[in-house]
Amino acid sequence: MKPSNSNRPGSRRSRYAAVLGCALAACAAVLATYSLSMASGPRLIHTEPSRFAPVLVIEEYGERCLNFTEIQGNGRQTCFDLDEPDKMVFAYTRMMTSALFLKPEPRNVLIVGLGGATIPMALEKILPDAVIDTVEIDPSVVRVAERYFGYRQGPRQRLFVDDGRAFVERAHGEGRQYDMVMLDAFDVDYIPAHLLTREFLQHVRAILSPDGILVANTFTNSRMYDQESTTYAAVFGDFFNLRSGNRVIIAAKGRLPDDETLERNAASFADTLTPFGMDVKQALGRFSRERDWDENAQVLTDAD
Repeated sequence: MKPSNSNRPGSRRSRYAAVLGCALAACAAVLATYSLSMASGPRLIHTEPSRFAPVLVIEEYGERCLNFTEIQGNGRQTCFDLDEPDKMVFAYTRMMTSALFLKPEPRNVLIVGLGGATIPMALEKILPDAVIDTVEIDPSVVRVAERYFGYRQGPRQRLFVDDGRAFVERAHGEGRQYDMVMLDAFDVDYIPAHLLTREFLQHVRAILSPDGILVANTFTNSRMYDQESTTYAAVFGDFFNLRSGNRVIIAAKGRLPDDETLERNAASFADTLTPFGMDVKQALGRFSRERDWDENAQVLTDAD
């Protein structure tokens, strides 16, 4: 009986070669796709010219980010999740928002520094009766925030294109007050020097309502950590020191609340803050009263 073609050694070798060829081709395709994605890196969406530094909009790993000057680097100013835009990507924005544990119902909030408007837009939703004033020195940042990050001005979401210190000093001179002031202004390198001094913080304290709260985003590993700390302490006394990546200082014009009050206020926000990626128990764990700096460090002044 004549053997069938399927049993011939040559035919079997041909089938094995074909299967092996398909497998190798599939592996090559996967490797090529992976290499292409790794090579492409962050995708530049837009560059907005500015008299300060170019404002870049970048997309990577399902996030849209704002940065100054560089496509890659650790200086991302704002990011949001394209699938969950309300979710706060950065720990520092969650830490700043947790200042509501001290002041749960601020009627008006001043934010110095717009960036991609993560905090102004979140507070507008969290605090339906509050007016949020934001001061941003760079109109290019405003244009990017509106076009690429969903920021919209309105009766409760007011924007002022101005230098943050000039705005605060003018508000002081006019007797205006805020229940909460948030400092989140950075240039390419760090916080502008005129927003770090004792004199500036004294103006900020003056525009706080009697039980008002100051919230300031700074760096954990700044070479000025000790001096910044002594400067804030010189103006506000004790403050909460929150650290996770960045450092957030939360100070009060009056006395800081006790732990029981913080816990009670945090519990009242548990459901409200969940869509923003916040776990109130974890947030409470970051509140520290420890003075972890050199208390003999020089206070920063305008004369420096």
